[in-house]
Amino acid sequence: MLGDPDQERDFQRFLCRVEEISNLVQGLSSADPAVRERAIAETEKKLHEQEASKEEDSRVTVDRTVINTRPSDATNSPGSKEAFLAALEKDAKERAQQRKRNELLANALKEKGNEAFRKGDYATAIQRYTEGLEKLKDKQELYTNRAQAYLRMHEYEKAIGDCEWALKCNAKCAKAFFLMGKAHLALQHYSQSRQCYEKLLQTDPQKQSLFEDCVNEVNLEEKRLKAEERAMEEAESGSLAALAIKELLQKLHRPDQSILYYAGGIRLLAGAVKGCTEQTLFRTNNGFSLLRANEAVRRGFCAERRGSAEVELAVSLLLLWQAVCTGNEANQHLLLSDPDVDAQLPKLLSSGEAEIQQQTLALLSLYSGSETGRRLLGKHQDLTSWLQVLMSFVPCSDARAGSAMDILSELAAGVRFKPQSGALLPPGVVPLFTQLLASAKLVNQAALARCAGILGSLCAAVGIRVQLAESRQCWQACLQFLDQYLTDPAQPQGCVSAVLGLMMNLLLESNVVIQGLAVEVSSRCLTLLGDRDGGIVTRACGVLSRSLAAASPAVEAAVRGGVVKKMIKVLRAGGKLSSSYALRTLCICTRSSRQAQEDLVKADRRFRVLLQLLASADADAAGSAALCLGQCAAVRGAARALLGSGAVLALLRLAAGAATAAAQGNSAIALGKLCLAEPRHLLQLRQLNGLAILHSCLKHVQSS
Repeated sequence: MLGDPDQERDFQRFLCRVEEISNLVQGLSSADPAVRERAIAETEKKLHEQEASKEEDSRVTVDRTVINTRPSDATNSPGSKEAFLAALEKDAKERAQQRKRNELLANALKEKGNEAFRKGDYATAIQRYTEGLEKLKDKQELYTNRAQAYLRMHEYEKAIGDCEWALKCNAKCAKAFFLMGKAHLALQHYSQSRQCYEKLLQTDPQKQSLFEDCVNEVNLEEKRLKAEERAMEEAESGSLAALAIKELLQKLHRPDQSILYYAGGIRLLAGAVKGCTEQTLFRTNNGFSLLRANEAVRRGFCAERRGSAEVELAVSLLLLWQAVCTGNEANQHLLLSDPDVDAQLPKLLSSGEAEIQQQTLALLSLYSGSETGRRLLGKHQDLTSWLQVLMSFVPCSDARAGSAMDILSELAAGVRFKPQSGALLPPGVVPLFTQLLASAKLVNQAALARCAGILGSLCAAVGIRVQLAESRQCWQACLQFLDQYLTDPAQPQGCVSAVLGLMMNLLLESNVVIQGLAVEVSSRCLTLLGDRDGGIVTRACGVLSRSLAAASPAVEAAVRGGVVKKMIKVLRAGGKLSSSYALRTLCICTRSSRQAQEDLVKADRRFRVLLQLLASADADAAGSAALCLGQCAAVRGAARALLGSGAVLALLRLAAGAATAAAQGNSAIALGKLCLAEPRHLLQLRQLNGLAILHSCLKHVQSS
């Protein structure tokens, strides 16, 4: 058996001998004479030690050794040494070849074991891994694979033993620590299990998420065991609560009763669950088997069409599950593990019965409110498909709309709900969202605002963002919604802000649809700049800055609509975020439009606003101001207006000491354009020794 101490010592000696022979062979074949001499000396030493060991063993029986005091010429001759070394090298090569053959055989047996494991034939898998270890007993993968098979066979001690052998082969084997932690957990060795997971994290710090999941599992199991011990004590002490739980469950398992009989009993049971002890007694007395064990209850709960009795049964069960699952992670896990519950939850939400929907939402809130619960939902449900189901509650005027958005917000913020970059929304989501926007006056507007915000946050997933950005239907719905607000500002401003936020995120993409609608999008935003709500103005600036970058016709239309003057007004009002959007808009417009350059010179007399921004501690804002200044320098009278303003000194300081290469480059270019437009700026630049500074700065920018 592999756990035998003698076998372990043999294994360690085997590893040492392999390493020693490998080192000797490398030394003997070295090109360095000194290394070869040391290897020869070490080889002779090992040989003498081996001979001495043999002689000592032979004396134990009959000592017939004749000591030859005369040195042997044959053993000291150069030819003899060369023959010995050649024999040693040949032996090492033969051992290496034999190891390669054994490794091939061990790998083949490992693959056979893996195949059996995938089929669920764990006994055969163990046999194949064992045969592989007989060929190559220092192969770590065979130990960890066999440990995994032992875990499936519930032979936890053997699994731990194999993990220990794997760690002797590779002290940094993360899989061995993981499997050993699982085995210790199954044996209720909680502290040892945590230690294994801590070593796993130390070995591979990138396994932080796995470590947290494993430790949470240990904590949950330890908590569950303690709760069951307390519940057992309560039951043995004759507690009335314990007796009530047990008696009610026994009655509910009686067959062939009416649905209302079961519904009433379940209501009583839900009322009897007052805390952790009753929750645990419900679990330990097979309360979660009620659907599986009682066909009448299961049939009534899963009915396609529900009468009043079936509705009462479903509501009673949902109330019971809330009672037994509140704050109890072990019960939450068991409930979702029931295939009937797992399949029925989405159907219950879509049932059309207000009370069933309300209680289903309340049950789901227990899960979505904690990280553990969200992980359980993500494990058992396709949460992306729930988006449409939960969005369907937005029109509700009662608490269901708020509850659905609470759940959706929690799931959208949780790691388990974040879809991969290639994931897409279900086909019905976009039509439903456009319908909600079109009937904004008739739905729960607070819920609609949250729904739009959630869709905006889901745009962090590239696949979903591309899907929505390419939807003309989605864009048209957003524009029509803004038109409704512009004609009737009495609509809640939270909805408008959320829709603008969604549009901003969609404009991170560039496609034909966006280019075709850029003029319409920018015109709505220009109108919204006059809104009294500062949040709406800020987001309108953001949408405008991104829509103008999508198509040049949008820039031309915006310039005709007075965008430059409006952006200067935003800059004068201050606000870091709105100012950054306004500067970006000015940079885009003045880059391609002569009219925008002239409008900026007129709107910002002597460039007071831009000069103030040049001194900003925000390198991006200062760099954007320098870019606008440089793009307007060629306008007649613009460079002259900056004489004596300190613009040259401000730009020179920014060029020499800005935190970003972009800001340095924009400042240096603006200085060059000012000097070309007005030679007196060049004179001032020379007086400040600015040419040398600029030369050095431009070299730095180019290298960056």
